[in-house]
Amino acid sequence: MKKNKLSMLLLGILFSYLPLQSMAWGMLGHRVVGQIADSYLTKKARKNIELILGGESVAMASTWGDFIKADPAYNYLSPWHYIDFDKPYSYPEMQAFLKQDTAVDAYTKLNLIIAQLKNKNLEQDKKLLYLRMLIHIVGDVHQPMHTAHTEDKGGNDVKLFWFNKPTNLHALWDSEMIDDEQLSYTEYANWINRSTKEQRDALQHDNISKWLYESSQISEKLYAELKPNVHLSYRYTFDHIAIANQQLLKGGIRLAGILNQLFG
Repeated sequence: MKKNKLSMLLLGILFSYLPLQSMAWGMLGHRVVGQIADSYLTKKARKNIELILGGESVAMASTWGDFIKADPAYNYLSPWHYIDFDKPYSYPEMQAFLKQDTAVDAYTKLNLIIAQLKNKNLEQDKKLLYLRMLIHIVGDVHQPMHTAHTEDKGGNDVKLFWFNKPTNLHALWDSEMIDDEQLSYTEYANWINRSTKEQRDALQHDNISKWLYESSQISEKLYAELKPNVHLSYRYTFDHIAIANQQLLKGGIRLAGILNQLFG
């Protein structure tokens, strides 16, 4: 018991030093996305996913991509978590940009992961890595500041104060705002998991470029309305929590769609 407690303490310390750029939604948000996705899995998909994850749920697997950043051997995964843009794009412009995208980023790696997981002969260790990263990155790209500006590192350099505590725009959207709801990930998922079958079908037919465009459009609005070093608190949550919740819900529903296609 003491050994387990020590391991958790050390893991928590390591996690606190992870780069902000790769921590979309924080633990709570990622697990909300995973929990919502799990609620829409087919029986066959759930069974096949369990064969890969073992006793790890989709919700708990969702944070592996951030926890593993404590291990330098996995530093190569850092650019997989986001895709930054140098300017605002219309949807046709973004589609054209992504067609020529050869960088190591969330878009190219999502496509790689999905292609790899379609391979029935893929080794178990690679299945586990790719499934965990798929779950994580789908959540990542629905956090608006993971599809934001290159010049400020996805909002990390946009400094502000949250209830008089210094932070930045990226961290605010990663965790500050939704953590303040003081809900467990299951409570949070139950709170926002409201959609019709028609809505879910429409979201699951959107391609990845549409996800990125939507998130990027939100990030542009967040940039435009914010002044550097502004002091924010309850009013910001009141004005923006519905947007965050919408993105969490979309991420969960779209993740379920991909998982059902791959494993259902």
